[in-house]
Amino acid sequence: MVMPVMFSSHVFSEDSDYNMKVGVTEVSQSIFELHMLIFWICVGIGVIVFSIMFWSLFKYRKSKGAVAADFDDNLWLEIGWTVAATVVLIWMAVPATQVMVEAYDDAEGEINILITGHQWKWHYEYLEDEVGFFSNLATSQEQINGEVPKGEFYLREVDEPLVIPTNTRIRFLITGNDVIHSWWVPDFAVKQDAIPGFINTAWTNVPEPGIFRGACTELCGIKHAFMPVVVRAVEREEFDAYIAEKVTLAEAERLLTSKNWTKEELMERGESFYATNCSACHQAGGQGIPPVFPALDGSQIALSDSARHIQILMEGVQGSAMAAFGESYSEVDIASVITYTRQAWSNGKNGDGVIVTPKDIVDYKNRIDL
Repeated sequence: MVMPVMFSSHVFSEDSDYNMKVGVTEVSQSIFELHMLIFWICVGIGVIVFSIMFWSLFKYRKSKGAVAADFDDNLWLEIGWTVAATVVLIWMAVPATQVMVEAYDDAEGEINILITGHQWKWHYEYLEDEVGFFSNLATSQEQINGEVPKGEFYLREVDEPLVIPTNTRIRFLITGNDVIHSWWVPDFAVKQDAIPGFINTAWTNVPEPGIFRGACTELCGIKHAFMPVVVRAVEREEFDAYIAEKVTLAEAERLLTSKNWTKEELMERGESFYATNCSACHQAGGQGIPPVFPALDGSQIALSDSARHIQILMEGVQGSAMAAFGESYSEVDIASVITYTRQAWSNGKNGDGVIVTPKDIVDYKNRIDL
């Protein structure tokens, strides 16, 4: 731990608008104290250098008859400022190294969470319990369009935050699904790139309950500003109950694949899924944003080629912005959104009328495994 700097808590408060955030974890506070230590060292160096410079300019000015000395160098002066600079660098390097070692400790956590960046949302998976979910922007489109007043947490609210227990070592394994994202929570002093095909790690141990907000800090596409990070820290008992509920819901979701779904049930669920996960690119009316995001209303695939429709949702389209959904969403979600896009808008009147059921998705996965 870096020795506290006595100036920092008095001159620069935690709520300051002109300094970095102190944070709630030990690591974030260590980083803040390191920041202030380096700041005051730089201030001290600046005061000394500029004091000597202005004193020299004043004392040896031409109007006082000063004549420039005629010499090339001074050996002891050269040695002196070289030694002084070395001492200052060591003074900064030792605490900086201590903080970096602490911040990048890669030891396994009591709870390990896989974080995957998608365009444009985050997926969280609790590895010990094998349950996961997507966290999507919850700010309404009306606020974004300026049709209604913006809320307190405009573009910083999600439909489902990441929940973690307090006083527990949490390790984050961070990766990307499509392009490079960056997961950042300033209160934890965690900012780590989410790179496809590569896993970066970070960790935290939050001492108190609360809601902590961050964002993606890597320019990841046109909806970069629409994928905030929200973490809710709770007491361990509440967290255990939360995970137990998640496990129960996941098991119930798996059982739904064997249910005989009606078109109306699939349409209702698919409409909700489409609004959350698809409308940003393909638009609420299915008209898309050509040529990047093709229209679904009137699409020949949606009208008459259910096999290709399933393949696209499951595997994505290489070289395009269409990501693979097969490993991220349940069979029920994929079947319902395919059915919805085949039956919504003008497609329901002009298409082949075929619905896609969760069993169709299970069969597709089985064929791919073979």
